[in-house]
Parts: sequence; C-alpha cells; structure tokens
Amino acid sequence: MTDDEITGYLEDNGYPPHIVRGGKAGLVKRWQKFVSEVERGYRYGFDDYRNDLDLRGVITTLGLENEAGIAEADERLKQMLTQSDRRVWESVDGNPFWDFGYPRNASGELLNDLREAGFFE
Repeated sequence: MTDDEITGYLEDNGYPPHIVRGGKAGLVKRWQKFVSEVERGYRYGFDDYRNDLDLRGVITTLGLENEAGIAEADERLKQMLTQSDRRVWESVDGNPFWDFGYPRNASGELLNDLREAGFFE
C-alpha cells in the first residue's frame, strides 16, 4: 500500500489524528514503542493494553508485517508474554501470537485489571 492509501485507511476507520498523521512509519514506531513499554513494565490498564494490540492488528491488515523493525519487536514481545494459551484480545482474524498472553512483568493498573478480568485465581 502507498502512504496515501495507509493514511486513508486509518482516517476512514476512525484512528486518532496522531496515528493517521504518522502513517506507515508511525505505526511501526508506535509498535516498537509499545514493546519497549512492555519490557520496562507497562504502566497503563488492560483496555489500553488491548488498544495497543490493535496497532499490531492494523499492521497486519495493511500488510506491513515485513517492514523493518516489526519482526524484531514481535520477537521481543513474545519473550515477555506469559499464559500464551489464553486469549486476551482479538485484534485480527486468526490466532496471532500477540492476542494471547500478557506481560509476565505485569504490575500496577495492568495487574489489577488482569485480576479483575479473571486471569489470576
């Protein structure tokens, strides 16, 4: 897809202006930033976590999974996930790895939300 087609898709599907403005490069950069946030200890809640997983879903939808930096970020995220047999979200059709499990270092708001959602006994 061209940058204009990507921007058009994002705009047509109601993505926030900062995501639309960022286009392809912004999606890749935001995914990498999300993975870094997970590695450091994701400080937001479960709804925010799921919204960030949607970024990876749109990357797949737009056919951007081969862009530089995506595979490396994916591998880093895989290393951070635990309970990878439990689906936490459905960002795209199928069973993409990022829709399963949650960060093994979950704490704070995310940990509380995961408990409330029944991911811990």
